[in-house]
Formats: sequence, C-alpha cells, structure tokens
Amino acid sequence: MGYRMTIGAALAAFLPVAVPVAAAPDPGGPGAPLPFFRRGLGDIVPPLPGLQARPGRPLPGSDGAPDRPGPPGADAAEVTAPKPDRAPTRAEALDKLLGRLARAQDEAEAHAVAGMVERLWMESGSDTADLLMTRAVAAMNGDRRDVAAALLDKIIDLAPGWAEAWNKRATLRFLENDDTGSMEDISHVLVLEPRHFGALSGMGFILERHGEDAAALKALRRALAVYPQDGDVRKAVDKLAPTVEGQDL
Repeated sequence: MGYRMTIGAALAAFLPVAVPVAAAPDPGGPGAPLPFFRRGLGDIVPPLPGLQARPGRPLPGSDGAPDRPGPPGADAAEVTAPKPDRAPTRAEALDKLLGRLARAQDEAEAHAVAGMVERLWMESGSDTADLLMTRAVAAMNGDRRDVAAALLDKIIDLAPGWAEAWNKRATLRFLENDDTGSMEDISHVLVLEPRHFGALSGMGFILERHGEDAAALKALRRALAVYPQDGDVRKAVDKLAPTVEGQDL
C-alpha cells in the first residue's frame, strides 16, 4: 500500500476503541519507548470472542446451541430438533478448531490443531489472492524480502479484509526490525480476527523488547487464552509475570 503511519495514528484510525494519542515520531528500534501503550492493552485490542458470551449466541468454539427461546408457539421438540446435515461454514469450522485448541491436553495435540487453524486462515476465498500469497511466502522463505513486501502490498490492496495478509506483512516487517510497521499491521489483524494467537504473541514480543512489560504480559496472556499449550508464550509469561506483578514472599 505504500503508506507510513506512526503506531499511535494506526491505532486511532483502525481500532474500534478510540485511543487519544498525540502524533509521535517513529519509535525507532528495540528499546525505544512506545508511550501510547501505557494506557494498557485493554484499551487498544478488541476483547477476545469466547471469553464472554454475547446475548443469543454460544461461545465461539463451543459445541452447544445458543441459549435462547424459540419462536412463539414452537414446542420443545421443534426447538431442539437437529438441523439437516450440511457442510460447516468457514467461520463455524474455525470456531470449532479454536475450541479444540483451547481444550487440547498437550503440546503435540495443540500443535496439530494450531496448524489446521493456520491453514484455514491462509484461505482468502480469492484464487488470485491465494496465488499471490503462495508466491509471497516463497519469497519470504527464500530471503527475497523486497519481492515479498511488494506482493503483500498487492494482496492487501486486493483483499483488505483478509487478516492473514496483514499478519504476513506484520511478520515480514518484524523480520526487517520495523516494529512500528509491524504493530500497524497487527492492529489490522486483531480487528479482523481478535483470536489470532500469532498476532497477539507478536504484539507481546514487540512490546517486551520496547520495555512495555505490563502491556506485553497482557498481550501474551491473551494469546494463551486462545492457545494455552503454546510453550514459548507460556515461558515468556512466566518470565514477565514476576517482574510486572512482583513475587510472592
């Protein structure tokens, strides 16, 4: 897309909760302060679906039906009768997989389910966008980052509602030590898919290396709420928690 914004401007523009921030210069490399995150992560990242049931809807990932009354005059048999078999929608399949991920009993099971989630996230619904993404990932893996960046810019122009396009560009920018650009893209990812454990953990690691330990801990715990068996994130949480919250005597 070719634009550049400060992280603060990106958050103010794209996140559903407005965060008053003054225009700020690019925060620079690792260790530079990110003052607009001092308000706390809850102000800048949408809450995770599934942590609270919305009226008339089941928790995402649950196998139960919404707890809501049937239409007037409907008897119990009609209300509880199973629906005809049909293929699950992409959203339904994703909810079910994320529910399995949250309940996984060990890292091996969780890793397998996380892989299925990531493969589903890689499906844009557009053959053209999917083809370009295949080429972008190949360019990233081949250390042709300029080619990958150009392809990802094109993909985002073509499919701005595809969370994984923003996530892949956030990853590329992180590899390029462009933390400001990476956080801009993460903000898009989390608006489109608040349960994206990769984006949440990436946000946490960026915040940590900029000295924003409290916000980093919140982001990493949000990632663990989705993917409890992620060993690397668990270690990072265990490392940060005593620093942020103090140790019990």
